[in-house]
Amino acid sequence: MSVLFIALPIALLLGGGGMWACIVCIRAGQYDDLDTPAVRMLIDDQATPQVDDHDVN
Repeated sequence: MSVLFIALPIALLLGGGGMWACIVCIRAGQYDDLDTPAVRMLIDDQATPQVDDHDVN
């Protein structure tokens, strides 16, 4: 029974800390864009035009 007097406050503090951290991250915009980082490597860069040495305009 005496273990509950130690374990219960620790569990409540850890749960409250996790909830506080989650709320802070949501308010800071951490979870605003979840799709772009997953496909960022698939997005190609702008292609640069290749110039031939023998190209005459």
